[in-house]
Amino acid sequence: MKLLLLSFLFSLLTIAPTWELNFDQAKVEAAQTHKFILLNFSGSDWCGPCIKLKKDLFESAEFGQFATDHLVLVRADFPRKSKNQLEASQTAHNEALAEKYNRQGKFPFTVLLDANGRVLKSWDGYPQSLTVASMVEDIQAVTSATR
Repeated sequence: MKLLLLSFLFSLLTIAPTWELNFDQAKVEAAQTHKFILLNFSGSDWCGPCIKLKKDLFESAEFGQFATDHLVLVRADFPRKSKNQLEASQTAHNEALAEKYNRQGKFPFTVLLDANGRVLKSWDGYPQSLTVASMVEDIQAVTSATR
């Protein structure tokens, strides 16, 4: 029983990657750590596929471990409910990111970038065929080709 409890507690302590809110900081971190940037456009309180993508893929232990080692994560959230509204400066920041990287306003929309902000690959929506393994393979294929 103790072993089961300890393994449960350890699973809760598994390294969960941090999602940056400031893209400029993310670029600096990516350059310093030689990582790539994964920018996710989300409607956290209204977009069903966004919520599912976050839960099924981005919050998985497998993706978390991969991201911690290889990615700087940035979330540009566009909540609609008044109780979830962001500060005006964060909203403006996210809108500027959308103007540059998500002009069509797709949700969810995920973009893999190099440390300079150059687009390497994008994922539109949450295709049913997208799994943690396939996402990791896609990222590794693109990043290994650009190194």
